[in-house]
This record gives sequence, C-alpha cells and structure tokens, in this order.
Amino acid sequence: MVENSDSTKHIKKTYQYQDKLPKLPIPPLEDTIKRYLSAVKPLQREKDHLQTIAATQRFMKEEGPLLQEKLQNYANDKSSYIEEFWYDSYLSYTDSVVLNLNPFFVLEDDPTPARNNQVVRAASLILSSLKFIHALRTENLEPDMFRGTPLCMSQFDRLFGTARLPSGNGCRMNTDHDSRHIVVLCRGQFYWFDVLKEYNEVGINEKELIANLKAIKLDASDLPIVEVAKNAVGVLSTENRKIWAELRDILEKSSENNKDALRVLDSALFVVCLDEVSPASSDELATNMLCGTYDIQQGVQCGTCANRWYDKLQIIVCENGSAGVNFEHTGVDGHTVLRFVSDIYTDTILRFARTINSHIPAFHSSLTTHHDKRSNGLASIDTTPKKLEWTLTPEIRIGIRFAETRLSDLILQNEVKVLEFDKYGKSFITHYKMSPDGFVQMAFQAAYYGLYGSIECTYEPAMTKSFLHGRTEAIRSVTTESVDFVRLWWTDAPGPEKLKALRAAIHSHVNLTKMCAKGLGQDRHLYALQCVWQREVGDSNDDEKVPVPAIFKDIGWQTLNSTVISTSNCGNPALRLFGFGPVVAEGFGIGYIIKDEGIAFCASSKHRQTRRFLQTLENYFNDVRVLLQSERRIADKSRNLPDEENISVHSGYGYFDAGGIDSLFEHRMEEKREGMKRVGKALKPVDYS
Repeated sequence: MVENSDSTKHIKKTYQYQDKLPKLPIPPLEDTIKRYLSAVKPLQREKDHLQTIAATQRFMKEEGPLLQEKLQNYANDKSSYIEEFWYDSYLSYTDSVVLNLNPFFVLEDDPTPARNNQVVRAASLILSSLKFIHALRTENLEPDMFRGTPLCMSQFDRLFGTARLPSGNGCRMNTDHDSRHIVVLCRGQFYWFDVLKEYNEVGINEKELIANLKAIKLDASDLPIVEVAKNAVGVLSTENRKIWAELRDILEKSSENNKDALRVLDSALFVVCLDEVSPASSDELATNMLCGTYDIQQGVQCGTCANRWYDKLQIIVCENGSAGVNFEHTGVDGHTVLRFVSDIYTDTILRFARTINSHIPAFHSSLTTHHDKRSNGLASIDTTPKKLEWTLTPEIRIGIRFAETRLSDLILQNEVKVLEFDKYGKSFITHYKMSPDGFVQMAFQAAYYGLYGSIECTYEPAMTKSFLHGRTEAIRSVTTESVDFVRLWWTDAPGPEKLKALRAAIHSHVNLTKMCAKGLGQDRHLYALQCVWQREVGDSNDDEKVPVPAIFKDIGWQTLNSTVISTSNCGNPALRLFGFGPVVAEGFGIGYIIKDEGIAFCASSKHRQTRRFLQTLENYFNDVRVLLQSERRIADKSRNLPDEENISVHSGYGYFDAGGIDSLFEHRMEEKREGMKRVGKALKPVDYS
C-alpha cells in the first residue's frame, strides 16, 4: 500500500499476483517428442512419418538430452524459458510488419448514432484510453483473471509509450514509462499534444480533444495531395526492417528537427490515425484496419496506407466513426490488447447508459481513477496541438517514394474478406454440448478439405498467461480424429456417423487445448531447444563441425513450421472483427470471434480463393446445423424439415457431392511433399492471440 498526502490508503491491485505466478514448465523431453510425433503424423504419409520417427530417435540419443540440460540451466534465473527466444524471433524479423506481423481489431460502433462521427468518436476513445492508462500506472487496474486464476500482467508495461525501433542488427523495443503525450496522424502529417499531468492524471477533457482534432484536420487539409504523398514519412515504417533502419539513421542524423520529431513519436503513449475514408462494407473496413487503402490520385498514393506509423499501437478512426486498432505485436499478445479495447469500449457503453440513467457510475470499476492531491496544485499542461516538422533530404524523399510503391505492391498482392455468420453462435453450439472453439476449428479443416482436397498444417494459439511472463503455446489442430472427421464429412456416410466423428474430433481438440494452456505443448519447447543449439553454434555455417540436429532437418519439422491455415480466436462483445495476414505465401490468416448468436470471420490470403473459402465455410455451418437439428428431431420423434431448407447450395457443392474427393488426398499430399523438397519454408514469428 502507498499512503497519499490526504492520509488515505490506496491498495495497488494490478500486479498483486505477479510474485505468486508459477514459472512456465519445461516439459520432459520424452513427452515433448511424443506430442511432436502426434502433431505431425496426421500431416504425413507413412514413409515420411517413419523418417520423422527415426530423426526423433536419433535426437533423443544424441543432441536432445544435452540441449535439454542446457535449456534447464539457462532458465534457472529467467522468468520464462521461452520469453527471450520468442521476443528475439519477432525482433529479428526483417520483412515489412504490414500484413506480416501487425494484427487489428475493429470495435463495434458507438451505440449513440450522433457520436459516430470521426472527431467525436476519436475524442471519446482517446479519453477512455487515458483513463485506462491512469488506472494502469497507478496500479488501480484490476488484474486479468481466467476462471478465478490470476493471469500475468507484465505485457501491459509494453503497451503504451512503446515503439519498435529498427537497427542494422534486428529491431529493439523502447518504452517510455513517463510518456504523457499522444501523436495524431491526419493526411500523412503528424501532430502531438500533452494529455496527462505529472502524476498521470488525465489533463484534458472531451470538449478540448474535439477542438484539437478539428484544428488538426483543418490544418492538414491545407496541404495539396501531391505534397501529402511526397511528405508521408509514416510509410517508412512499412519498409523492410534493414532498409528502414538505414533510412531512419539518415533521417535522425540529417537535422535536430528530425531527431526531436522521432523522439516525440517513439515516446508517445499511442498514435491516433484520422482516416479520410468511410468504409461501406465489412471487407473495406477490415482492409483499412489491417493495411490501409490503396488510392492513386494525380499519380501519387493518397490512400490511408500512408496515414500510419506501424511501429506503435495505433487507434484508427474513419470519417464515419468506424474505429479499430492496429498494434505492434512484439511485446504484447492479442489478449492484452483485447483487455484494453474492451475496457475503453465499456466506457462508451456506460456513457450511453448515463443518457438513460444519470446514476450509472462514471467508469468501469476496474478503471476508477485514484485521485492524488499532489496533482491538485500543478499548473495546467499545454494541450495545444503542435505539428511535427520534418527536414527531408533527397535521399529520404526517394526512400518515401520507394517505400510507398513497395507497400502498394504488398497491398495489391493480398486480399481481406469478411464473413459475419449470423445463423447461430456459441449458444447453439453449447446447446449440443460441444466446445465452440473446437467446433469452429473443425469447420476450418472441413471447409479447406472440401475446397482443395488436402489437409494442411493448422495453427491456433493457446494463452499461457497463467504463468509468469507467459505468452502462448501452439495448438496444432490437425489430429488423427480431425482427419478422420473431415474425410468422412465429404462422403455420403450417414449423418449420425458424421456427428459422432465430429464430436470425437472436438473432444480431441479440447484435450489438446487444455494441455497447451498448461504449457505442455511441443512447439515452444522444441523451438527453445533449437535456439539453445543455435547459440552454441554461433555464426558457424560448417555442418561438418556442428551438424544440424536431425530433428530440425527432417521434413516433419518443415511441415509443422509451414502453417497454411493460421487461426486465432480473440474477441468479446466490444469487437466486431479481428484479423491478420497469412503466415506463409500459400496460406490463409483467419481471425474469428465467436459471439452468442453469430461468428465473425476475417480471412486474408495472397489472392487465393478467399471469398470462396468463406462461402464453403458458411455452407458447412449450414449443413452441420441441419444434421444436428435432424438428430434432435429424431431423438424427439419429431418430423423432418423439408429438404430444400436443409441442404446449402450456395457454392454448388453440398457434402453429398464430393464422395470422390477422398481418392485425391494421397495425390495432393505427394504434390505437397515434392514441393516442400524444392522450396524451403520458414515459420514466421507470428502469434495472434
């Protein structure tokens, strides 16, 4: 407890359980190898799996035990055995963070229609965010809990005032815990102003924020379109990390003005992006939040893709009040950012509630601010917006031009599609005593198999924040049971058999999820062992002196580290959509939110049949509902529904039409193996949870 000047007692809540959290366990090596073999077996032919078994046996006899011992020794004085390795994997990533690393959330609209305009919505979200930051910094924010178990809160230290800084040897993270200002981006131009007082008291009100944002929009509108494009410094943050590091170094050294501007940007609490678009569809909205829009006018890029600073947490607000966040993912997982956005949206709801009942509390109880009398005598802060002026050398101007064209190519090489399925959701699924998440995971596999005739490596993160500095573990959703189910689904087998196989697959997935949440998966442990080996090797590339352990050269390791279907379940009633880019060139990135009466999907790919995949997924959901309702009617001895209400026909293929698809499976698997022999595939350090 801390004692304030008014002699009142304030109990610090936020980190009260940190010293009681257990450390993430390092599983026994034998158990991890068994889980690894179980994860890769359903993705392999028998011949390949026998080779993988041989590689693991050799690993267990040779390098494995020694690497396990070294990992255990390394972890003795660490909060988590995987944290540093996982952190470094993000920071060493060199491609653009756009569409590769940064995920996004889309908030539901403000329930008050009149407040769904840009400046009012932005001001509201800024103010709510400042209340959240005040509660966090005064440690009055309630700690996260899951079914009575406290969760690690360490990631919140890296959420605000944090920037990803590129360098010649990988990136580094920088956090300013004393930051008191925000940066606003409008038409590619940067503005900033103070928002917190000395003791983290909120120093600005909504009316003042609205006035500031209006003034910023007015000032930004004076610059001609061509000049906006030529001065869009923000696009540099979308560059390849090595190129960005060189350009940033030039930018910083070319003038004190630039050095000061970068310091203001890096240390800002967060960035607010005011976009000159009003997305008319869910697809457009999701695309804008993920990578911005592409819009060429007068030969220059005028889309919102140039109105970003991707190295920080960004709150994005469109002209029509649609709002979301795009966040730098290195130091924080989706669950942490979800807590933030759900709490600030709670403030929106309570504001609406107070229009009905003025006695509603001013804010959510977990965000009730603790007022410190020390701040009462402080002079008012300067909340006047100031523009960041850049001194752009010819080299930087060329860098902006090329960064924009590369970003534009990247945007045009990807597509984002949304399915907001509204026929049923969590309530319907749990009524039939099935896990909603397991139900959806099986749907992904069934839809992919029905469209492409193959079973691919599928990934879902499991949160491990019940452990100190926990992040995630990989759920490898393809199991023997799921393969049996999806192959049976696309035959004319009786409905009860299909549902029995579905339930078995879901049961297997639930058990797998529970083990991963306990830190007892295989991916993180094996990755840590690989990192320990790489540290031993150093910069040596001589395989004769330091041979690569057989397990990490084996095709099974390549298969598991080529995630074609990368998925993540992240949401609550505050969110409308959630998404991210594909992990591999031939893959899908699928963010989904399971709501009580619906399921929202955001799928991205490098122009695969994204829309058709979602249509196949929707048809699957309709078809499985038919079987479940039929099962219930039979149990109740009720009549059947007419066939025309039962079978989905939107894609042209119902589950009775693809009986021959199973015969293609082995052929497709053979094609995939041959392709993997020719093309090396690296796992991106992406973990959307």
